[in-house]
Amino acid sequence: MRGAQSYVSRLFTEFFNSEKASGIILIVCTLLSIFIANSSWGESYGQFWHTKIGGLSVVHWINDALMAVFFLLVGLEIEREIYVGELSGFKNAVLPVFAAVGGMLVPAIVHAIFNMGTATASGFGIPMATDIAFALGILSLAGKSVPVALKIFLTALAIIDDLGAIIIIAIFYTDDVSFVNLLLAFGIFAGLFIMGKAGVKNLFLFLLPGIVMWYFMLQSGVHATISGVLLAFAIPFGKGGEDSPSYKLQHHLHYPVAFIIVPLFALANTGIKLSPGFYNTLLSLNSLGIMTGLVIGKPLGIISFAWLAVKTKIGHLPHSVSWKQITGAGMLAGIGFTMSIFITLLAFTDEATVVNSKIAILCASFLAAAGGLLVLKSIKYNKVAQESSSDDSGR
Repeated sequence: MRGAQSYVSRLFTEFFNSEKASGIILIVCTLLSIFIANSSWGESYGQFWHTKIGGLSVVHWINDALMAVFFLLVGLEIEREIYVGELSGFKNAVLPVFAAVGGMLVPAIVHAIFNMGTATASGFGIPMATDIAFALGILSLAGKSVPVALKIFLTALAIIDDLGAIIIIAIFYTDDVSFVNLLLAFGIFAGLFIMGKAGVKNLFLFLLPGIVMWYFMLQSGVHATISGVLLAFAIPFGKGGEDSPSYKLQHHLHYPVAFIIVPLFALANTGIKLSPGFYNTLLSLNSLGIMTGLVIGKPLGIISFAWLAVKTKIGHLPHSVSWKQITGAGMLAGIGFTMSIFITLLAFTDEATVVNSKIAILCASFLAAAGGLLVLKSIKYNKVAQESSSDDSGR
Protein backbone atom coordinates (compact mmCIF):
# COMPACT_ATOMS: atom_id res chain seq x y z
CA MET A 1 0.00 0.00 0.00
CA ARG A 2 2.88 2.34 0.87
CA GLY A 3 4.38 1.69 -2.58
CA ALA A 4 1.13 2.68 -4.30
CA GLN A 5 0.95 5.87 -2.21
CA SER A 6 4.52 6.81 -3.15
CA TYR A 7 3.64 6.35 -6.84
CA VAL A 8 0.62 8.62 -6.41
CA SER A 9 2.72 11.15 -4.46
CA ARG A 10 5.25 11.14 -7.31
CA LEU A 11 2.40 11.59 -9.80
CA PHE A 12 1.09 14.61 -7.86
CA THR A 13 4.57 16.18 -7.76
CA GLU A 14 4.95 15.59 -11.49
CA PHE A 15 1.50 17.07 -12.10
CA PHE A 16 2.16 20.14 -9.94
CA ASN A 17 5.53 20.83 -11.55
CA SER A 18 4.18 20.47 -15.10
CA GLU A 19 1.16 22.68 -14.38
CA LYS A 20 3.39 25.26 -12.69
CA ALA A 21 5.63 25.57 -15.76
CA SER A 22 2.61 25.39 -18.08
CA GLY A 23 1.11 28.43 -16.31
CA ILE A 24 4.17 30.52 -17.19
CA ILE A 25 4.08 29.29 -20.81
CA LEU A 26 0.37 30.17 -20.97
CA ILE A 27 1.13 33.76 -20.01
CA VAL A 28 3.78 33.99 -22.75
CA CYS A 29 1.46 32.40 -25.37
CA THR A 30 -1.40 34.75 -24.45
CA LEU A 31 0.74 37.88 -24.70
CA LEU A 32 2.26 36.63 -27.97
CA SER A 33 -1.18 35.86 -29.43
CA ILE A 34 -2.55 39.31 -28.55
CA PHE A 35 0.58 40.99 -29.92
CA ILE A 36 0.39 39.15 -33.27
CA ALA A 37 -3.39 39.74 -33.57
CA ASN A 38 -2.81 43.49 -33.28
CA SER A 39 0.21 43.60 -35.61
CA SER A 40 0.40 43.70 -39.41
CA TRP A 41 0.27 39.87 -39.34
CA GLY A 42 -3.06 39.91 -37.50
CA GLU A 43 -5.28 39.09 -40.48
CA SER A 44 -3.11 36.18 -41.66
CA TYR A 45 -2.88 34.93 -38.07
CA GLY A 46 -6.68 34.85 -37.75
CA GLN A 47 -7.11 33.17 -41.14
CA PHE A 48 -4.62 30.43 -40.22
CA TRP A 49 -6.70 29.24 -37.27
CA HIS A 50 -9.78 29.05 -39.50
CA THR A 51 -8.06 27.02 -42.24
CA LYS A 52 -10.10 23.88 -42.97
CA ILE A 53 -8.47 20.48 -42.47
CA GLY A 54 -10.57 17.34 -42.89
CA GLY A 55 -13.85 19.27 -42.70
CA LEU A 56 -12.99 21.17 -39.50
CA SER A 57 -11.00 24.37 -39.00
CA VAL A 58 -7.68 24.27 -37.13
CA VAL A 59 -9.29 26.02 -34.14
CA HIS A 60 -12.11 23.44 -34.10
CA TRP A 61 -9.60 20.58 -34.11
CA ILE A 62 -7.93 22.20 -31.11
CA ASN A 63 -11.16 23.01 -29.23
CA ASP A 64 -13.02 19.78 -30.02
CA ALA A 65 -10.28 17.15 -30.43
CA LEU A 66 -7.14 18.23 -28.56
CA MET A 67 -9.22 19.60 -25.69
CA ALA A 68 -10.84 16.16 -25.42
CA VAL A 69 -7.34 14.92 -24.54
CA PHE A 70 -7.10 17.75 -21.99
CA PHE A 71 -10.39 16.58 -20.44
CA LEU A 72 -9.13 12.99 -20.53
CA LEU A 73 -6.25 14.08 -18.29
CA VAL A 74 -8.66 16.04 -16.06
CA GLY A 75 -10.80 12.89 -15.76
CA LEU A 76 -7.77 10.78 -14.81
CA GLU A 77 -6.81 13.38 -12.17
CA ILE A 78 -10.34 13.33 -10.74
CA GLU A 79 -10.22 9.51 -10.69
CA ARG A 80 -6.89 9.57 -8.82
CA GLU A 81 -8.18 12.06 -6.24
CA ILE A 82 -11.32 9.96 -5.64
CA TYR A 83 -9.44 6.67 -5.19
CA VAL A 84 -6.31 7.63 -3.27
CA GLY A 85 -5.99 11.41 -3.21
CA GLU A 86 -7.46 14.33 -1.34
CA LEU A 87 -11.03 13.19 -2.14
CA SER A 88 -10.59 9.58 -0.99
CA GLY A 89 -11.42 10.17 2.68
CA PHE A 90 -14.61 11.93 3.75
CA LYS A 91 -12.87 14.34 6.15
CA ASN A 92 -10.20 15.19 3.59
CA ALA A 93 -12.69 15.65 0.77
CA VAL A 94 -15.23 17.82 2.59
CA LEU A 95 -13.20 21.04 2.71
CA PRO A 96 -12.17 21.24 -1.00
CA VAL A 97 -15.61 19.95 -2.09
CA PHE A 98 -17.46 22.57 -0.03
CA ALA A 99 -15.01 25.27 -1.15
CA ALA A 100 -15.37 24.29 -4.82
CA VAL A 101 -19.19 24.27 -4.65
CA GLY A 102 -19.14 27.76 -3.12
CA GLY A 103 -16.58 28.84 -5.70
CA MET A 104 -18.91 27.76 -8.51
CA LEU A 105 -22.26 28.76 -7.06
CA VAL A 106 -21.52 32.33 -5.90
CA PRO A 107 -19.85 33.53 -9.18
CA ALA A 108 -22.74 32.06 -11.20
CA ILE A 109 -25.23 33.95 -9.00
CA VAL A 110 -23.19 37.16 -9.33
CA HIS A 111 -23.21 36.91 -13.15
CA ALA A 112 -26.92 36.06 -13.14
CA ILE A 113 -27.71 39.15 -11.02
CA PHE A 114 -25.95 41.39 -13.54
CA ASN A 115 -27.39 39.68 -16.65
CA MET A 116 -30.81 38.33 -15.70
CA GLY A 117 -33.24 38.76 -18.59
CA THR A 118 -30.53 39.91 -21.05
CA ALA A 119 -29.07 38.26 -24.16
CA THR A 120 -25.88 37.42 -22.21
CA ALA A 121 -27.61 35.55 -19.36
CA SER A 122 -26.24 32.26 -20.78
CA GLY A 123 -22.75 33.35 -19.74
CA PHE A 124 -23.40 32.45 -16.09
CA GLY A 125 -21.02 29.48 -16.38
CA ILE A 126 -18.02 31.61 -17.43
CA PRO A 127 -16.91 32.84 -13.97
CA MET A 128 -17.49 29.40 -12.39
CA ALA A 129 -14.25 27.95 -13.77
CA THR A 130 -10.66 27.81 -12.43
CA ASP A 131 -7.58 27.39 -14.61
CA ILE A 132 -5.38 24.84 -12.79
CA ALA A 133 -2.24 25.65 -14.79
CA PHE A 134 -2.42 29.40 -14.22
CA ALA A 135 -3.48 29.10 -10.57
CA LEU A 136 -0.66 26.68 -9.67
CA GLY A 137 1.82 28.68 -11.77
CA ILE A 138 1.07 31.85 -9.80
CA LEU A 139 1.00 29.92 -6.50
CA SER A 140 4.57 28.77 -7.22
CA LEU A 141 5.66 32.43 -7.38
CA ALA A 142 4.68 32.84 -3.72
CA GLY A 143 7.79 30.86 -2.81
CA LYS A 144 8.64 28.03 -0.46
CA SER A 145 6.60 29.53 2.39
CA VAL A 146 3.45 28.06 0.80
CA PRO A 147 2.70 24.79 2.64
CA VAL A 148 2.22 21.61 0.59
CA ALA A 149 -1.25 21.24 2.15
CA LEU A 150 -2.33 24.53 0.51
CA LYS A 151 -1.06 23.35 -2.90
CA ILE A 152 -3.02 20.11 -2.50
CA PHE A 153 -6.11 22.06 -1.37
CA LEU A 154 -5.98 24.37 -4.42
CA THR A 155 -5.32 21.44 -6.77
CA ALA A 156 -8.23 19.39 -5.36
CA LEU A 157 -10.50 22.46 -5.44
CA ALA A 158 -9.59 23.20 -9.08
CA ILE A 159 -10.12 19.56 -10.09
CA ILE A 160 -13.60 19.50 -8.49
CA ASP A 161 -14.18 22.85 -10.21
CA ASP A 162 -13.33 21.23 -13.55
CA LEU A 163 -15.75 18.40 -12.82
CA GLY A 164 -18.44 21.00 -12.12
CA ALA A 165 -17.61 22.78 -15.37
CA ILE A 166 -17.91 19.49 -17.29
CA ILE A 167 -21.37 18.89 -15.78
CA ILE A 168 -22.43 22.48 -16.58
CA ILE A 169 -21.25 22.08 -20.19
CA ALA A 170 -23.11 18.78 -20.59
CA ILE A 171 -26.38 20.14 -19.13
CA PHE A 172 -26.55 23.80 -20.15
CA TYR A 173 -24.33 24.20 -23.21
CA THR A 174 -25.68 21.43 -25.41
CA ASP A 175 -28.01 22.37 -28.28
CA ASP A 176 -29.80 19.87 -30.52
CA VAL A 177 -29.03 16.32 -29.45
CA SER A 178 -28.84 13.33 -31.82
CA PHE A 179 -29.91 10.56 -29.45
CA VAL A 180 -28.77 7.82 -31.87
CA ASN A 181 -25.18 9.12 -31.86
CA LEU A 182 -25.36 9.79 -28.12
CA LEU A 183 -26.52 6.22 -27.45
CA LEU A 184 -23.71 4.86 -29.64
CA ALA A 185 -21.18 6.95 -27.69
CA PHE A 186 -22.54 5.77 -24.33
CA GLY A 187 -22.70 2.20 -25.64
CA ILE A 188 -18.96 2.32 -26.36
CA PHE A 189 -18.35 3.83 -22.91
CA ALA A 190 -20.35 1.02 -21.28
CA GLY A 191 -18.32 -1.59 -23.18
CA LEU A 192 -15.03 0.04 -22.17
CA PHE A 193 -16.18 0.33 -18.54
CA ILE A 194 -17.02 -3.39 -18.44
CA MET A 195 -13.64 -4.18 -20.03
CA GLY A 196 -11.91 -2.21 -17.29
CA LYS A 197 -13.82 -4.00 -14.54
CA ALA A 198 -13.00 -7.34 -16.21
CA GLY A 199 -9.28 -6.64 -15.77
CA VAL A 200 -8.28 -5.61 -19.32
CA LYS A 201 -5.15 -3.44 -19.04
CA ASN A 202 -4.04 -2.86 -22.64
CA LEU A 203 -4.38 0.90 -23.16
CA PHE A 204 -4.77 0.61 -26.94
CA LEU A 205 -7.94 -1.44 -26.40
CA PHE A 206 -9.33 1.62 -24.60
CA LEU A 207 -7.85 4.44 -26.69
CA LEU A 208 -8.88 3.19 -30.15
CA PRO A 209 -12.58 2.73 -29.25
CA GLY A 210 -12.24 6.01 -27.31
CA ILE A 211 -11.55 7.82 -30.60
CA VAL A 212 -14.72 6.27 -32.08
CA MET A 213 -16.64 7.36 -28.95
CA TRP A 214 -15.30 10.90 -29.47
CA TYR A 215 -16.60 10.88 -33.08
CA PHE A 216 -20.11 9.80 -32.08
CA MET A 217 -20.12 12.33 -29.23
CA LEU A 218 -19.11 15.05 -31.72
CA GLN A 219 -21.98 14.05 -34.00
CA SER A 220 -24.45 13.87 -31.10
CA GLY A 221 -24.49 17.60 -30.35
CA VAL A 222 -23.12 17.08 -26.82
CA HIS A 223 -19.69 18.67 -26.70
CA ALA A 224 -17.11 16.14 -27.85
CA THR A 225 -14.73 16.87 -24.97
CA ILE A 226 -17.13 15.03 -22.62
CA SER A 227 -15.90 11.80 -24.25
CA GLY A 228 -12.47 12.45 -22.74
CA VAL A 229 -13.88 12.39 -19.21
CA LEU A 230 -15.95 9.25 -19.91
CA LEU A 231 -12.90 7.48 -21.29
CA ALA A 232 -10.92 8.40 -18.16
CA PHE A 233 -13.46 6.72 -15.89
CA ALA A 234 -13.54 3.61 -18.10
CA ILE A 235 -9.77 3.10 -17.83
CA PRO A 236 -9.02 0.94 -14.75
CA PHE A 237 -7.23 2.61 -11.83
CA GLY A 238 -6.46 -0.57 -9.87
CA LYS A 239 -4.32 0.17 -6.82
CA GLY A 240 -2.84 3.26 -8.42
CA GLY A 241 0.66 1.81 -8.81
CA GLU A 242 2.95 2.17 -11.82
CA ASP A 243 1.36 -0.87 -13.47
CA SER A 244 -2.07 0.82 -13.40
CA PRO A 245 -3.29 1.79 -16.92
CA SER A 246 -4.69 5.01 -15.44
CA TYR A 247 -1.32 5.88 -13.88
CA LYS A 248 0.58 5.11 -17.10
CA LEU A 249 -1.71 7.22 -19.28
CA GLN A 250 -1.73 10.13 -16.84
CA HIS A 251 2.06 10.01 -16.69
CA HIS A 252 2.35 10.11 -20.50
CA LEU A 253 -0.26 12.87 -20.95
CA HIS A 254 1.08 15.40 -18.43
CA TYR A 255 3.70 17.03 -20.59
CA PRO A 256 1.91 16.96 -23.98
CA VAL A 257 -1.16 18.56 -22.37
CA ALA A 258 0.79 21.10 -20.31
CA PHE A 259 3.28 22.12 -22.99
CA ILE A 260 1.47 21.54 -26.30
CA ILE A 261 -2.33 21.31 -26.03
CA VAL A 262 -3.08 24.07 -23.51
CA PRO A 263 -0.59 26.54 -25.06
CA LEU A 264 -2.09 25.82 -28.51
CA PHE A 265 -5.55 26.50 -27.06
CA ALA A 266 -4.27 29.84 -25.75
CA LEU A 267 -2.67 30.78 -29.07
CA ALA A 268 -5.83 29.86 -31.03
CA ASN A 269 -8.34 31.53 -28.74
CA THR A 270 -6.71 34.66 -27.31
CA GLY A 271 -5.79 36.39 -30.57
CA ILE A 272 -8.01 39.34 -29.64
CA LYS A 273 -8.05 42.36 -31.95
CA LEU A 274 -8.17 45.35 -29.62
CA SER A 275 -10.15 48.17 -31.20
CA PRO A 276 -9.89 51.79 -29.96
CA GLY A 277 -11.81 52.23 -26.71
CA PHE A 278 -12.01 48.44 -26.13
CA TYR A 279 -11.82 49.07 -22.37
CA ASN A 280 -15.31 50.59 -22.50
CA THR A 281 -16.69 47.08 -23.07
CA LEU A 282 -15.58 46.23 -19.53
CA LEU A 283 -18.57 48.26 -18.32
CA SER A 284 -21.10 46.03 -20.09
CA LEU A 285 -23.32 43.88 -17.86
CA ASN A 286 -21.75 40.68 -19.17
CA SER A 287 -18.19 41.87 -18.57
CA LEU A 288 -19.05 43.20 -15.12
CA GLY A 289 -20.69 39.86 -14.29
CA ILE A 290 -17.61 37.92 -15.42
CA MET A 291 -15.07 40.13 -13.64
CA THR A 292 -17.05 40.53 -10.42
CA GLY A 293 -17.80 36.80 -10.41
CA LEU A 294 -14.15 35.79 -10.82
CA VAL A 295 -12.44 38.46 -8.70
CA ILE A 296 -14.98 38.79 -5.85
CA GLY A 297 -17.54 35.98 -6.16
CA LYS A 298 -14.97 33.20 -6.49
CA PRO A 299 -12.97 33.87 -3.29
CA LEU A 300 -16.13 34.86 -1.40
CA GLY A 301 -17.79 31.55 -2.28
CA ILE A 302 -14.69 29.48 -1.49
CA ILE A 303 -13.96 31.15 1.87
CA SER A 304 -17.58 31.21 3.09
CA PHE A 305 -18.32 27.58 2.18
CA ALA A 306 -14.96 26.39 3.58
CA TRP A 307 -15.70 28.30 6.81
CA LEU A 308 -19.14 26.68 6.96
CA ALA A 309 -17.59 23.20 6.60
CA VAL A 310 -15.10 23.87 9.41
CA LYS A 311 -17.59 25.57 11.76
CA THR A 312 -20.09 22.73 11.43
CA LYS A 313 -17.19 20.31 12.06
CA ILE A 314 -18.01 18.43 8.85
CA GLY A 315 -14.52 19.20 7.58
CA HIS A 316 -11.28 20.49 9.05
CA LEU A 317 -8.61 23.01 8.13
CA PRO A 318 -5.16 21.42 7.58
CA HIS A 319 -2.86 22.19 10.54
CA SER A 320 -0.26 24.01 8.44
CA VAL A 321 -2.84 26.18 6.60
CA SER A 322 -4.25 29.49 7.86
CA TRP A 323 -7.45 31.26 6.83
CA LYS A 324 -5.36 34.00 5.23
CA GLN A 325 -3.73 31.36 3.03
CA ILE A 326 -7.17 29.98 2.14
CA THR A 327 -8.11 33.55 1.17
CA GLY A 328 -5.05 33.82 -1.09
CA ALA A 329 -5.80 30.44 -2.69
CA GLY A 330 -9.45 31.47 -3.13
CA MET A 331 -8.35 34.59 -4.98
CA LEU A 332 -6.05 32.54 -7.25
CA ALA A 333 -9.02 30.30 -8.03
CA GLY A 334 -10.51 33.37 -9.71
CA ILE A 335 -8.04 32.85 -12.57
CA GLY A 336 -10.57 31.45 -15.04
CA PHE A 337 -8.66 31.65 -18.31
CA THR A 338 -8.68 28.30 -20.20
CA MET A 339 -11.96 26.92 -18.85
CA SER A 340 -13.67 30.34 -18.81
CA ILE A 341 -12.71 31.00 -22.44
CA PHE A 342 -13.80 27.47 -23.34
CA ILE A 343 -17.25 28.03 -21.81
CA THR A 344 -17.45 31.46 -23.51
CA LEU A 345 -17.12 29.76 -26.91
CA LEU A 346 -20.06 27.50 -26.00
CA ALA A 347 -22.21 30.21 -24.38
CA PHE A 348 -22.14 32.83 -27.16
CA THR A 349 -22.20 32.84 -30.95
CA ASP A 350 -21.98 36.60 -31.45
CA GLU A 351 -18.34 37.40 -32.25
CA ALA A 352 -18.33 40.78 -30.49
CA THR A 353 -19.73 39.24 -27.28
CA VAL A 354 -17.12 36.46 -27.43
CA VAL A 355 -14.27 38.98 -27.84
CA ASN A 356 -15.58 41.24 -25.05
CA SER A 357 -15.97 38.22 -22.76
CA LYS A 358 -12.38 37.16 -23.45
CA ILE A 359 -11.13 40.65 -22.59
CA ALA A 360 -13.09 40.55 -19.32
CA ILE A 361 -11.70 37.08 -18.52
CA LEU A 362 -8.11 38.21 -19.14
CA CYS A 363 -8.53 41.33 -16.99
CA ALA A 364 -10.23 39.40 -14.20
CA SER A 365 -7.60 36.64 -14.29
CA PHE A 366 -4.83 39.24 -14.01
CA LEU A 367 -6.53 40.93 -11.04
CA ALA A 368 -7.17 37.57 -9.34
CA ALA A 369 -3.55 36.48 -9.88
CA ALA A 370 -2.11 39.77 -8.59
CA GLY A 371 -4.46 39.86 -5.57
CA GLY A 372 -3.86 36.24 -4.58
CA LEU A 373 -0.09 36.58 -4.95
CA LEU A 374 -0.03 39.76 -2.83
CA VAL A 375 -2.01 38.07 -0.05
CA LEU A 376 0.26 34.99 -0.01
CA LYS A 377 3.43 37.09 -0.23
CA SER A 378 2.26 39.26 2.68
CA ILE A 379 2.00 36.12 4.85
CA LYS A 380 5.63 35.33 4.10
CA TYR A 381 6.79 38.84 4.97
CA ASN A 382 4.69 38.90 8.15
CA LYS A 383 6.33 35.64 9.26
CA VAL A 384 9.81 37.08 8.57
CA ALA A 385 8.94 40.26 10.52
CA GLN A 386 7.58 38.24 13.45
CA GLU A 387 10.67 36.00 13.52
CA SER A 388 12.95 39.05 13.36
CA SER A 389 11.08 40.78 16.20
CA SER A 390 11.18 37.57 18.24
CA ASP A 391 14.97 37.35 17.75
CA ASP A 392 15.41 41.00 18.81
CA SER A 393 13.36 40.52 21.99
CA GLY A 394 15.35 37.38 22.79
CA ARG A 395 18.57 39.39 22.71
